Amino acid sequence: MIFSRQQLEQFEEETLAPYGMRSRNSRGRVYPEDEHLDRTAFQRDRDRIIHTTAFRRLEYKTQVFVVTEGDYYRTRLTHTLEVAQIGRTLARALGANEDLAETICLVHDIGHPPFGHSGESTLARLMKDHGGFDHNQQALRIVETLERRYPEWPGLNLTYETREGIVKHETEYDTLSFAEAFEPHKRGQLEAQIANAADEIAYNAHDLDDGLRAGLFAPADLDQLELWEQLKHSVGWNGRDFDDLWRHRLIRRLIGLEVTDVIQATELRIVAANVKSIEDIQALKHNLIGFSDALKKINRGLKDFLYNRMYRHYRVMRMQTKADRLLSELFNAYTLEPGQLPESARKRIEVDGLQRAVCDYVAGMTDRFALDEHAKMFDPRVRV
Repeated sequence: MIFSRQQLEQFEEETLAPYGMRSRNSRGRVYPEDEHLDRTAFQRDRDRIIHTTAFRRLEYKTQVFVVTEGDYYRTRLTHTLEVAQIGRTLARALGANEDLAETICLVHDIGHPPFGHSGESTLARLMKDHGGFDHNQQALRIVETLERRYPEWPGLNLTYETREGIVKHETEYDTLSFAEAFEPHKRGQLEAQIANAADEIAYNAHDLDDGLRAGLFAPADLDQLELWEQLKHSVGWNGRDFDDLWRHRLIRRLIGLEVTDVIQATELRIVAANVKSIEDIQALKHNLIGFSDALKKINRGLKDFLYNRMYRHYRVMRMQTKADRLLSELFNAYTLEPGQLPESARKRIEVDGLQRAVCDYVAGMTDRFALDEHAKMFDPRVRV
């Protein structure tokens, strides 16, 4: 049996909650085009994102550990896939549109430069007087302008809802953009809010996992945390003989606990706010998706621990310092002599200005490419 787009849209109508986004009700695309026979508009958005160069480059972009540190640790791509998996789980449980939630999750980090948040801080500093840099805004720029896949228009021509999800992505480490085209006075739709929660759940869990695996801290160092004690008790670990299997169990339980808490806490907020439609959600002054107050409080302890013991660990700080120096030197070298840029980047100077063209080029680099490019630019022994 073949399901047409119209049948898939009807399935959404019958199964989604009243506040779930129906693909047939999308505000559409900037450039008119016929929709696909067998895929909804949001499924098509998802597929377009996955096939971009920018998405593939996430494989070699830093999450916390630079790729040269080893193959085990999360990259920006594996983080994105974990976010998408959690996002689908939340969307299905809450009656939201799984395809739209997954799409926003898959695109949420596509604008990240090499070397993680350190790279973003560097570019933000270098671009301070030239329009700034923010990875959410860069993600929108990529899907609207920089990715060239079609002769008829720039970018991917994604739906309004997917692009709104990019603009309204917000976590503790992500700044909400107030682009006028996306009604900044309104909250993000439920699917965008789901991507926010999925992102936080994913990075809390995998940063804890990677930190333990890398030996940045020991299990005993976590005994001060209420959340860690709950996890130990729930899996029956006595605090001794820690190995990879116990680590996997604890991380799985952490994800499961946080996902369940978000689902249950969100349901209570939906009922309390008497939400009946997408418009009701977007008119609220607060996000519906999120942890309960109790879990949010004990989760704060984990976040503070990871900040002090992982993100500020001397090994991570060294990587960040090297990344800042490397990207600064590349950026300054290109702006001093634009002739060193490839032709495709030089062509954008006339359209976007020198600094923005250089910023786009550097932001699009993977860690590995940036390292190689730096060696070619500054080491006379390396062939260019």
